[in-house]
Amino acid sequence: MKVHILLVEDQTIVRNGLKMIVEQDEQFQIVAEASNGLEALKALERFHIDLILMDVRMPEMNGIEATKRIRNLYPEMKILILTTFDDEEYAYQTLKDGASGFLLKSSEPNKLLSSIHSVVNGGLVIQEDVAAKLMPKLLQQHVPKENEITIDLTQRELDIVKLVGEGKTNKEIATALFLSVGTVKNHITHILQQLDLRDRTQLAIYAVKNHLV
Repeated sequence: MKVHILLVEDQTIVRNGLKMIVEQDEQFQIVAEASNGLEALKALERFHIDLILMDVRMPEMNGIEATKRIRNLYPEMKILILTTFDDEEYAYQTLKDGASGFLLKSSEPNKLLSSIHSVVNGGLVIQEDVAAKLMPKLLQQHVPKENEITIDLTQRELDIVKLVGEGKTNKEIATALFLSVGTVKNHITHILQQLDLRDRTQLAIYAVKNHLV
């Protein structure tokens, strides 16, 4: 089954280049394109989209604002942020608003393709160049302080949280723990409810903060 992708990038040459790279993988299909966040919102009304590749700096509505609005309207939408700017502030804001990853456009094509695969399968992708700068700030946000954590998780749940913190996809977690992908999804949904966390990003931060990774 094809993964339907919305490509949001204001520079036509860059957009065409990204499309060529992405569609080298037969599983991926660019079904819609947009040059800013407003156009992206309109495209989502017209097309079935599985994943969005989102630029940051664009006219009319930038990628940060678009990510926030899209996640509010489509909570399950997967968004991978692409930018030329090695700036942790962009990554921090978009991840805080629910993006599934942050990647520099200077990354190798294979890195882009593998990142898309990871995000499609429920993984979290953070560019190595900014992860070290970004993580301390993320750890201060949206996660209960260690001395406030009173909810006990089972060993199976702790194992899953640890693997989420390592950036593993649901399929990779299922393989590692000899579970079905559906069982892993159900566990993660229950864990998020138990810990009062919003999404996988917050769960990954929880894992790091509580020394499970």
